[in-house]
Amino acid sequence: MYKRSLLLLLLSLYCISAFPQDADSIVFVRSNWTKKRIASKTTLLRQHFDAKNLFASNQNISYLEVKNKGNSPVFEIGSEISVLKPTSAFGIASGAKAAINGTFFDVKNGGSVDFIKVRGKVINETRLEKNSSRAKHQEAAVVIQNGKLSLKKWNGGPDWEHTLTDENIMVTGPLLRIDNTDQTLDSGTFSTTRHPRTAIGIKPNGRVILLTVDGRNANSAGMSLFELRKIMKWLGCTSAINLDGGGSTTLWIQGFPDNGVINYPTDNKLWDHAGERKVANVILLKKKP
Repeated sequence: MYKRSLLLLLLSLYCISAFPQDADSIVFVRSNWTKKRIASKTTLLRQHFDAKNLFASNQNISYLEVKNKGNSPVFEIGSEISVLKPTSAFGIASGAKAAINGTFFDVKNGGSVDFIKVRGKVINETRLEKNSSRAKHQEAAVVIQNGKLSLKKWNGGPDWEHTLTDENIMVTGPLLRIDNTDQTLDSGTFSTTRHPRTAIGIKPNGRVILLTVDGRNANSAGMSLFELRKIMKWLGCTSAINLDGGGSTTLWIQGFPDNGVINYPTDNKLWDHAGERKVANVILLKKKP
């Protein structure tokens, strides 16, 4: 108990010194997060800021923190070429411990609009814009090799995805941070408007965070990408990436109530756990073989 209190104090002092003008960082770090172990070296943390005390708004945040070592669970990509199904369905069908929604997809016809490779096989190619330029969500990737997850940044080349040697690749974004350096975010409405958000972060010690922020509701406003980047930094992530959000944002955990859905997906426009949107791909957390 003493060690935990000391750790919280030191973390609070760090945030106060690192972000002296940012009262939100102090509120965020000092909050009494609900914690529950859900698998080996894997913890679920949740906090509802319900007094308009984070970014002058209500916010509901849920995330998994995975120690990326020893007998910790391994990461996989779950993807369908053209079929859409809820994140929970991907998780249940694969026997996963947990799942989080993945990258952007064709809502009408199914399939990812960003490059997906699973176990060495290309599932979907990147669909470039009409002028052959890349969207911001096509300038980075979540890559998984031997069950270990990391993030990579586009090198500027036209065929970048195919030069990556990792067996599992999910192109997505925008990239928020890489190697402790904030990445440029544009001033368009996608970046500046508050939405439900899904993100992955990596700490210097290798721990991986799978995070959802709920939104589009009085109980949780959602976040801009700039606000999302802040909370990933406050969680200690030196690298972080945004995934598909909005109605897609879903965190699922095996064996939990409400069909395992932890957050409050918005497709039914209700503050409950039944509003999952069907998606094309997910990030899975599975027991180490």
